[in-house]
Amino acid sequence: MISPRVEINLAKIEHNTRHLVSLLGAKGIAVTGITKATLGLPEVANAMIAGGVIRLGDSRIENLEALSTGGIQLPLTLLRSPTPEQAERAVACASISQVSELSVVEALAVAAAKRGVIHGLILMIELGDLREGVLPSDALGFAQRLLQTPHVALLGIGTNLACRAGVVPSPDNMQELALLATRLERQLGVHLPIISGGNSANLSWAMALPTGRINDLRLGESILLGCDPLTRVPLEGLHTDAFTLVVSVIESMAKPTKPRGATGQAAFGTPVAMRERGTIMQTIASIGRQDIDPEGLVAPSGVSVLAASSDHLVLETQTAMPPGAEIRFGLDYSALLRAMTSPFVATTFNDALRTCMPPKRKGSPA
Repeated sequence: MISPRVEINLAKIEHNTRHLVSLLGAKGIAVTGITKATLGLPEVANAMIAGGVIRLGDSRIENLEALSTGGIQLPLTLLRSPTPEQAERAVACASISQVSELSVVEALAVAAAKRGVIHGLILMIELGDLREGVLPSDALGFAQRLLQTPHVALLGIGTNLACRAGVVPSPDNMQELALLATRLERQLGVHLPIISGGNSANLSWAMALPTGRINDLRLGESILLGCDPLTRVPLEGLHTDAFTLVVSVIESMAKPTKPRGATGQAAFGTPVAMRERGTIMQTIASIGRQDIDPEGLVAPSGVSVLAASSDHLVLETQTAMPPGAEIRFGLDYSALLRAMTSPFVATTFNDALRTCMPPKRKGSPA
C-alpha cells in the first residue's frame, strides 16, 4: 500500500462526535464540527454529521468548496474572515461567515445581493486571546452598522480563546460574552440565536459549570483526536487513535550517536546537542518536516524520533528494519494538520479500500 499515508478510522470519528454531541446537548450546547485539520474531507464531514453536529465549519474557503462539491448539505460556516476580494467565493460556499471588519461585511453584502441571498454573520468578540474579534466596547456600534446593511443578517456573536495566547475559557470570559449578547439584544431589539463560546478548549468549562447563554461550540481537535487542547490529556470515553500515520523505512543501520567534524547550522537551525551514547540502530523513514511536525509524532514502543530534515525522519529502533517496512505513528493536532495538508501524504479510509492524494488547493492563502 502507498506510503506515507494517514489512515482514518471514520467509525471512531463518528463515535467521538456522538459522545460530545450528547454531553454538550445535555448542557444546551449544539456542536459545529470543524474539518480544517482534514482539509475539508467530505468523508470526515459525513462522519461528524452521522454523529449529530448541526453545522460544519472551516477556516479555508477552499475546504468549504470541497465540502460543497462533495455533496455536503449541512450549513457551512467560514471561520476565518474572508478578505473583501474573497467575498463572492465565501457567499457561494458558506451560509455563515465569522467577521470583525465592516469592509468585509459590505463586500459580503454585495456578493449576497448578486446571488439573491441573505448571508449570515457571526460577530467575533475579542475576549483576551488577542486574535480576531472586535473589542466588547465596539460591539454595539459594529452591530448597528451591520443591521443597516442589506443582504446580511446578524445571527449571533462568538469568541475564540486558547489559540494565540492560550487564554483559558473561564466562567468570567464566558459570562462576559453572554452578558454582551443580552445587552446587544436589548439595545438593538433583536434576537441572537447563536452564542458561540469557542472551540474544543471550552470543554472543561462546559462540563464543569452551568453554561448559561452559550449554545454553540466549534469542535475539531476533540472530535478528531479525543483530547483536551488545553492539556492534551485524553478525554474520557473518546478514541485518541482515529488517525494513524504510516511511513516506510528507506535505511536502517548501526551508526554512532556523536557527529564527526566541526558543526554549524543545520537545515532547520541549530541542532539539538547529541551526546555520546556509542553505536545505535539508526533508521530513516521517508517523510520529513515538509509533511509533518516531528515533535507531534507519537512513536510506537521501541522507536524514538531523533531528528527530521525536510524529507527524512531519523529514528532510533531496537533492531534493523528492511527498506519498505512500515512504522505506525500517532499524531497530535500539529502533526495531523501538516500531514493532511501535504500533497505527498496519501489518505486511506477504514470503511473501504480507498486511497487518495490530497489535492493541491489552487489559490490557497499562505
